[in-house]
Amino acid sequence: MLDAIAKPPQLSCYTTSLVCYLASEIPAVTRRFAEATRLAVRTDLPASELAFSHHTRIDITADGRELAYQGAADWKTAQEGLLAELEAQGRVLAVANTEHIAWAPGYGRAAAPHWILIHGRRNGSWKVADHFAALTPHGEQEPFLGWLDDAELAQALTPLEEFGPEVARRDRMALGWATAVPPMSHHRWLVRTRGDCTAGQEQRDGAPDDGQWLLEPVAVLSHILATLLAEPMAAARYTDDLWAAARHYAHRNEVLVSDGLLDPEAAASETAFWQELPKILRIAALSAARGRPRTGLVEEAFTDLIRATEKSSAVAPSEG
Repeated sequence: MLDAIAKPPQLSCYTTSLVCYLASEIPAVTRRFAEATRLAVRTDLPASELAFSHHTRIDITADGRELAYQGAADWKTAQEGLLAELEAQGRVLAVANTEHIAWAPGYGRAAAPHWILIHGRRNGSWKVADHFAALTPHGEQEPFLGWLDDAELAQALTPLEEFGPEVARRDRMALGWATAVPPMSHHRWLVRTRGDCTAGQEQRDGAPDDGQWLLEPVAVLSHILATLLAEPMAAARYTDDLWAAARHYAHRNEVLVSDGLLDPEAAASETAFWQELPKILRIAALSAARGRPRTGLVEEAFTDLIRATEKSSAVAPSEG
């Protein structure tokens, strides 16, 4: 499994694990993800509330099977469910908690959902891979491969106790299209199941669910900017979403440039402004928390990105 992608792309913790999970089924999964990347934002939520969809679905098989969440309130039931999926598929995506992952920089101090890949079991232990690598606000995250016993895995998959609505929305949209999610208080993992044709609806109208969504890149960025200018404190809640988008677009642009589908200079400019945006938002979030909003700084960062996006000769993403 680890050899399926010699060097996984630098994506979010969700999408890194998703791409590695799919690698044995889709040999060109990194290219498929690049083609599926597009940032969409929902516009019919209450003021200052945002929901994001980062890509169209790439997990649906030719025979209509797709990934779906399962959950269990107790560890024994969760353990049985994980083992059943591992035996059926040879691997299973599980939702861990950064506060309880020993190799995560946030261990013991910062809780957030974090996808890991389980792909083996022997003598009461589970073989776990976490390909995600990044410099996080809490330190450097390095890829992990190792064996966890039942108690260690149970600890790693400890449910979140406190979370904002943006975290719940992030999990709901993690596969690109709105997906039913078990209670956050449950242990959670993903299974292969027969699809319900919801992805077909997305392919027909472009919307990730039945809400009101913007899909055009400049309109998306303009709406996010307007929300952050109206409520400067919101920057702290959505920086992680835009950091993930920055990584997704960097990968997308690299792949499309290599395929001759994007102008290299325009793509490099767009990527650079994407990568700068989360840094600016973190500064703005800290300033807003001290009662000194930096709306001008935020507006400048988005304006630069919007201009670069307009110049980039982007092709339309695949419909998954």
